[in-house]
Amino acid sequence: MPVIESEEHKALRAAVSALGHKYGRAYFTRTVEEGRPATELWAEAAKLGYLGVNLPEEYGGGGGGISELSIVLEELGAAGCPLLLMVVSPAICGTVIARFGSEEQKRDWLPALADGTRTMAFGITEPDAGSNSHRITTTARRDPAGGDWLLTGRKVFVSGVDIADATLIVGRTEDTRTGRLKPCLFIVPRDTPGFQRHQIDMELSAAEKQFELVLDDVRLPADALVGDEDAGLLQLFAGLNPERIMTAAFAIGMGRFALSRAVEYARDRTVWKAPIGSHQAIAHPLAQAHIDLELARLMMQKAAHLYDAGDDIGAGEAANMAKYAAAEACVKAVDQAVHTLGGNGLTREFGLASLITAARVSRIAPVSREMILNYVSHQTLGLPKSY
Repeated sequence: MPVIESEEHKALRAAVSALGHKYGRAYFTRTVEEGRPATELWAEAAKLGYLGVNLPEEYGGGGGGISELSIVLEELGAAGCPLLLMVVSPAICGTVIARFGSEEQKRDWLPALADGTRTMAFGITEPDAGSNSHRITTTARRDPAGGDWLLTGRKVFVSGVDIADATLIVGRTEDTRTGRLKPCLFIVPRDTPGFQRHQIDMELSAAEKQFELVLDDVRLPADALVGDEDAGLLQLFAGLNPERIMTAAFAIGMGRFALSRAVEYARDRTVWKAPIGSHQAIAHPLAQAHIDLELARLMMQKAAHLYDAGDDIGAGEAANMAKYAAAEACVKAVDQAVHTLGGNGLTREFGLASLITAARVSRIAPVSREMILNYVSHQTLGLPKSY
């Protein structure tokens, strides 16, 4: 993989950065306070081709990959405008449909996801399953009368269901040969009868609200199933790897924004005749935060390159490590930024205080750092499982 970015990628970074700074942190914070998504930024990013940069050209996308989409999210985050729904709608759902969807599903969804006129949420987490995807209890069964699917179960911490046109739900069907349950993915339109949503009361301030979903014998047509019924696990991880890569981009962008605010403040703030940034106690932690963010970005770029090259196994390891490294780097960068500004770090003027909780989300979701360490210890190092 190339270590130095191509001129095309550098140009994409510059263009997206300009768009992000056109709106800025104040705009993004205002949308959060108003309880709405950043619709103006979303629409302009779509118009410029950034939202669908990873989707196939024949369906209105840019023909790129997760490498390009991660650049878009990172640069918007670095400008103070991290669009969480990018992780879900074009990255997870768009990728899964592009790779495994029927021709009808591709025609129906991909152009609209690319131009931003429609969005999708993603429902996998369940209240009793946690990180154990093998304990997912949302089940789908065929109605022998007409071939429809009947979907029943619960999901939690699903972002943006109220504004998404549909949710890509991870369920399980029974394997007729073994009797075991296997994962499958279903497109569930927002207003489908029996598909209920309940907002979760969060202290975290974010544009996208969190929901618990209840599916009570939700009837779906046969073509709601995405891909092959017997290839569910492959299709599931085809979506989870981009999710981890994009979460890394989300975290790196936030970390870069916080660091830039701290560096600017440390360069200008003078207490005893010299800027506080001239003191190593201030300068060194900021330098270390920059190093950690750059190293995390390299692993994210490796993961995206492997995924775009079709190496799902290699991408799985790299995507997990990128998400881990980026989350740790983000939390440390935000903490150091707030500490650098002192009391000012908690004021509305500098836009850092809200990142204290937001940064921790990248440590928790979509998979905890402990589960990533389990993955690396088992899959990479060959150590025995503890569970």
